[in-house]
Amino acid sequence: MSTVGAVDLGNLALSRKEDFQAFVDAPRRTRPEQLNHSQLNALDESARSAYDLARRQWHANLGPICTPQLSSLHEDLWDIVDSNKQDGDKAKGAVAVDAFPGLGKTTAVLAFAREFHRREIAEHGAFTERGHERWPVCRVGLTGNTGMKDLNRAMLEFFGHPGRHTSTAAQLGLQALDCMLLCEVRLLILDDLHFLKWRKTSGIEVSNHLKWIANEFPVTLLKVGVGLADKGLFSEGERGGDTALAQTGRRTTRLDMPPFNVDTEQGRRHWRQLLLALEQRIVLAGSYPSMIADDLSDYLFARSTGHIGSLMTLINRGCERAQRTGAECLTRELLDHVRNDEAAEHARTELEYALQAGKTTSRPRRKRTVR
Repeated sequence: MSTVGAVDLGNLALSRKEDFQAFVDAPRRTRPEQLNHSQLNALDESARSAYDLARRQWHANLGPICTPQLSSLHEDLWDIVDSNKQDGDKAKGAVAVDAFPGLGKTTAVLAFAREFHRREIAEHGAFTERGHERWPVCRVGLTGNTGMKDLNRAMLEFFGHPGRHTSTAAQLGLQALDCMLLCEVRLLILDDLHFLKWRKTSGIEVSNHLKWIANEFPVTLLKVGVGLADKGLFSEGERGGDTALAQTGRRTTRLDMPPFNVDTEQGRRHWRQLLLALEQRIVLAGSYPSMIADDLSDYLFARSTGHIGSLMTLINRGCERAQRTGAECLTRELLDHVRNDEAAEHARTELEYALQAGKTTSRPRRKRTVR
């Protein structure tokens, strides 16, 4: 098995167990030393190159940040997963994390999976009583062409099973069941579930297959996707959805991750707490207290529209530009030249106008007089 030290964490495929293990066992990143302008300029070429590389890697991996949304999702997941102790003759409840893109769904789910995996290994050991490797978590990514056979093969791909290339769909399913049982998998994550065309034959086929997995596999199914409710994942037959999907809705608990909003004082406080957490993590020679949380609060909310994924992208790219150009500080003028994702750029104009006109604000009441 690969060791963490020998693995490039930027070159992992979490759909394979060795890479997932490297992700789980990776130590907490060490924050680069905070240097001022004089110290930065005193570095020789080699030291400066190494320092800048360390900062690029650090800024690209600032999360996950323990936001209220992430904390709430994790509390619900612990409730559901830890209560799924039913005997083998009973199906376990499933979970669907259904939210818009850019809200940190996958990041939050993987953070939970890492903690769950670590806990299970700490409590039960790295090997089962039969001497097999214990894999508390299996993570599978779906594609738009995923059918029943593809799903079974993807589960076997995680374990590196030799029969994944030659077996029939039914054989693959039974081999996947054997792997889950022997390795005592307890959490099966299906990411990008929205890629399936639920109203098409393959989607209904996979939906029925997921019910078989829920009935036969001693796992909690954790499905992650965008617009799963709109695609009919939870539809009941009497409400116009396909009757083949009705049981899925009854057995699945839907969780979401809402964006940040500044319509309430609590929402504004949560936004400020996020910015303060980011401010403490940024490593730029010209950083200063309130650089983000006060001076850029409204601007960053407009540029990200409250989506943490868009915010993290903007901050990461902004830090890279500030580092590369020698500005070593985040300002509105610098960030104006940094491109963000298309959805955030498209939605920013109206919100930016409202913030600039004073019709709304991202700043908590007690901080509005501070600039």
